[in-house]
Formats: sequence, structure tokens, C-alpha cells
Amino acid sequence: MCYDLSFSASVESIFDYVPELNNIGPLDMYFEPTFHKVAQAYPKWPVVLNDKGTLKLMKFEWGVIPNYMKTPEEIKKGRKWMVNARSEKVLDTKAYWSRIRKNRCLVAATGFFEHREIPGWKNKVPYYIRLKNRDMFFIAGLYTYSHLPNPETGELPGTFTVLTRDANDIMSRIHNGGDNAGRMPLILPAELEKEWLRPDLPDTDIQRILNYSLPSDEMEYWTVNSVRKAKPDDEGVIEKVAYADLPAL
Repeated sequence: MCYDLSFSASVESIFDYVPELNNIGPLDMYFEPTFHKVAQAYPKWPVVLNDKGTLKLMKFEWGVIPNYMKTPEEIKKGRKWMVNARSEKVLDTKAYWSRIRKNRCLVAATGFFEHREIPGWKNKVPYYIRLKNRDMFFIAGLYTYSHLPNPETGELPGTFTVLTRDANDIMSRIHNGGDNAGRMPLILPAELEKEWLRPDLPDTDIQRILNYSLPSDEMEYWTVNSVRKAKPDDEGVIEKVAYADLPAL
């Protein structure tokens, strides 16, 4: 799935990619660039959404809090499963994600991490993946507002999930082990980003966008140190690290 993201650009740079955001006035949020955040920490993250015809940049918590989780105890137990949503479930009327399919957003990222299983090796090998020709990109997401107010502010926090899909060729070779092997984030090309946010998008067009698979040759990737160990949140997280005797992909 997709549990490790990087957004090392400035929030202001999102305006270069989505110039329509310039019509919402001064930026009223602060987000410190990060080279790595893990989903299950439920970090606040920059997302773009369409609010009644106006594109807005928001800072939402990663990990949807659905309305069927009624208590803090239920949220603590179940929210970790809500940080990702399989794209195949968005139009499945039996799935929760179908209920919020009209709440579509774009999740900003500069890269993500995935782990490769090597036969005979004790530990998986971490990779950092980004796009070759774009410093920043957007992953398709869904959002909702929590029904439980923040105890300090009284506000209902916005929450989001990252959509995943079947992996392309290179990602199927990197993300090759574990219960969710063969998955990757649903990274959208520029021509589909604004369409994903259209409030009047019919299910047929939602399905067409969900079917999109980023070509392998638009990605670049390299091995890095483990992101499962605490370390400073700086550029060292994404530095290339060689692993002796690592088989070629």
C-alpha cells in the first residue's frame, strides 16, 4: 500500500502547479517541508479539494475517521486501516469508500517509499521513488470531516485517505512482498488532476480515472536507509545508499 510519503517542497509551490488556488486569498496555513512521514502517525498534510466550485488548499490529517467509529477507543483501534483505500472499492456500493466518493482530493507529494523483499535476506530493502520530470505530483485521495470535534479547538478535523491501485511493472518488482504486495499510490497525470476534483464527475469518469496507471518509465528510484528507524527529518532520509550484492530489479 502507501504508508510513507515525502513532501520536501514548500506549500507555496503547490500554487505553481494549481494556479487556480491563487483566487482564495492569503495562505492561512503553515506546513514545514518533510522528507518522511508515516501514515499511522496521522500527520497533517497538504491536500487540494473543490469546495463549492472553489479549489482550496487545506491541511488535513492523514487517516480517515469514518462516522461508524463512534468513540476514541474505536478510532484508536480502527483508524490505521483507513490511511489507504483500494481504488477498486471506490465504486463498490458495499464499501465505505463509495459513500464518500464525491469527496475527492489531491494529496501533494514529492516522493514515497516502498520496501522490496529479497529471497534469503532477513530485512526488506527500502526504496525512495519519485517522478522523473516533476518535482511535485498529486495522488488521488478521498476526504471527510471527522464527526468528533477536536477537544482543544472544538472544530471537526478534515481527514483523508490515499488511493492505491495495482502496481505498474517497476513497482510490482519493488513492492513484491507482504499482504499488500503489488500495490502503488494512484499518481495522477496533470491532465487528470483537475478532472478528479470536478464535483459533477459521473461514476463512469471516476472509473476511467481510477483505471489510470502511471508508466514505469516516468519514475526514478533508488535504495535508501531504513525509514523504520527514528532519524532526523532531513535530506539524509532520501540519500542513495548502496546494498552489497543487491539483485537487479
